[in-house]
Amino acid sequence: MTSQTNESKSRLPAGQERRSRRSAGEEGGGGRRTSLSQPRPGPFQYLVLGLLAVVFVYPIWWAVSSSLKPPTDIVRDPLSFSLGSATLDNYRAMFDDVPIGTGFVNTVLVVAVKGAMTMFFCPLAGYAFAKYRFPGKNLLFGVLMLTLMLPTLVLVIPLLLEMSELGWVNTYQALILPGSIDAFSIFWMRQTIAAVPDELLDAGRVDGASEFGIFARIVVPVIRPGIAALGVLTAMNIYNDFVWPVVAVNDESHQTLQVVLSTLAQNVTGNRVGADFATVWGELLAAGSIAMLPVLALFVLLQRHFINGILAGSVKG
Repeated sequence: MTSQTNESKSRLPAGQERRSRRSAGEEGGGGRRTSLSQPRPGPFQYLVLGLLAVVFVYPIWWAVSSSLKPPTDIVRDPLSFSLGSATLDNYRAMFDDVPIGTGFVNTVLVVAVKGAMTMFFCPLAGYAFAKYRFPGKNLLFGVLMLTLMLPTLVLVIPLLLEMSELGWVNTYQALILPGSIDAFSIFWMRQTIAAVPDELLDAGRVDGASEFGIFARIVVPVIRPGIAALGVLTAMNIYNDFVWPVVAVNDESHQTLQVVLSTLAQNVTGNRVGADFATVWGELLAAGSIAMLPVLALFVLLQRHFINGILAGSVKG
C-alpha cells in the first residue's frame, strides 16, 4: 500500500507537487517563519515618516525655489513660487559679485587632500589602538579622548601663532594640516576595528602577510562601511568649516567657499550702489543653493554605506 502511495505521488504534475510540498512546509514550520518575518510599517508610521520628510525637505525646496524668483518677490511673497516668473538673474548677479568659482576650487582642494590624510592615517591609528599592545597604550588613548573635550575656539589662537611662526598664514598648508588627523576619527576607527575577529588577523600572519598587508587586505574590506561613514562625515566637516579658514586665510585667492559666502552680503552692497535688502537675499539664496548641492549629492550616493557604518560602529560582536 505504501508503494502505491509513492507511485501516486510520483505521478502528480510538477506544479501540484511543489504546491503540496509548500503546504506541508507551512503546516510544519509556518509558525516559525511567521515569527522571523519583520513587521511592515503601518499607516501611522508612514504618516510620521512623510511628515518628517516634508519638514526636512521643505527648507531645501524653499531655498532653491526662492533663488529662482525676482528679488522683490522674495520679500513681498516669500512662500509662493511660480514657474512663469522663474529667473536666473540672482545667479548671474551672484557670480559677478563674488569669486564663488575660486572658493569652490579651494574647497575641493582642501577636502581632497585633508580628507585623504584623514582617511589614511586615522584608520591606521585606530588599528594600532584596537589590535596592538604597547606600553602606555591606555594612557595615550585617554589623553587622545581628553582632546575631544577642548572647544575648537580654545585651539584657534595657539594654532594661528604656530602657523605664523612657520610662515604658513594665507597658504594651503594652514588650511589642510591642522585637524587633518583628529581624535574623533581615530576613536571611530578604533571602535569599528575592535569588532574585527582576531582570528582573521592570525590567519593572515600564518599565511605570511605583513602587518600592513593584514590591515590593507583583511581589515579594510571588513570595515568598509565604517570607512565610508567616516569619509562622509569628514568631507562634510571640512566642507562646512568656517572658523579656522576665516582666521588662517585673509587672501581672496585662498579663501574657501564658506568664507566667500560669508562676505557675499558685503560684496553685493559694495559693488552695487543702492543694492537693497531683497537683492542681497536673492544672491545669498542662489549661493546657498549652489553650495548645498555637493553635500546633498555626496550623501545620496553614499547614504547606504553611511547608515551601515553608523550601525556597525554601534554594535560589537
